[in-house]
Amino acid sequence: MTAQKKFQGTATAIVTPFKKDGSIDEAALRRFVDFQISGGVEALVPVGTTGENPTLNADEQKRVIEIVIEQANKRVKIFAGAGSNNTAEVIEKTRFAKKAGADAALVVGPYYNRPTQNGYFQHFSAVANAVDIPLIIYNVPGRTGGNIEAATMLRMAEEIPNVVMVKEASGNLTQIMEIARNMPKHFSLLSGDDSLAYSIIALGGDGCISVVSNEVPKEYSNLLRLCLKGNWTEALQLHYRLLPLMNINFIESSPTPVKTALAMMRMMEETLRLPLVPLTEPSRVKLKNVLAELKLV
Repeated sequence: MTAQKKFQGTATAIVTPFKKDGSIDEAALRRFVDFQISGGVEALVPVGTTGENPTLNADEQKRVIEIVIEQANKRVKIFAGAGSNNTAEVIEKTRFAKKAGADAALVVGPYYNRPTQNGYFQHFSAVANAVDIPLIIYNVPGRTGGNIEAATMLRMAEEIPNVVMVKEASGNLTQIMEIARNMPKHFSLLSGDDSLAYSIIALGGDGCISVVSNEVPKEYSNLLRLCLKGNWTEALQLHYRLLPLMNINFIESSPTPVKTALAMMRMMEETLRLPLVPLTEPSRVKLKNVLAELKLV
């Protein structure tokens, strides 16, 4: 694999727009890709959890990735979601990501089957050995039921050349600092939580795979650029301005609030696939108030 420039900045974990009948709204997706790129984000992440990948079938996942890559037309990096708890399936998805032209594949730690630390290492090694594409490991214990420990992450960063980034969503700053302190120079440490990105960059991190940048790509990518340049005072003001939106996006199961917000912003239909259900009325009122405060509606 050829050497990659270390990634820094904002990668939006984009939602997948659906029509009222539940099918993928390809036109809305293309418009949304353009909205993100005009907002200044450095990368897009299709078919992650925020893109409702658990309820997209294999063909739909491929189609979304193809559309995003085609519409982006090399204007930003594309990190294609390729996660599963089945190693053979991850290899198949990662092969498709490379064939489609993605710049990297985002691979979540296997969920539900909860491997040992060596199991994580062997899983990602198998994917890396099978497909010559940069890999981003996604550690999100709250959704997978298992944590990839710092020692295991660092071992993979050192021993598996394809492993070039981590999306760290453990919320454990002690663990994250251990990675930041000891990671190789080529490795990128990305926050998996919007509200922690300021802190993680201050501790030596490189950016965020973000949910809130779906709604405010310009503002959030500016925030992270300020952090990366060391303009901490200005960045902190913007961080606290956006913090209510970062928090409200998780008032109910994600991506329900962010997709509802985008519908309120007239970006797409407010259509989800079961088992996700529409936002409750009390949460809807709170969300609309936050959007109004930021002049998004």
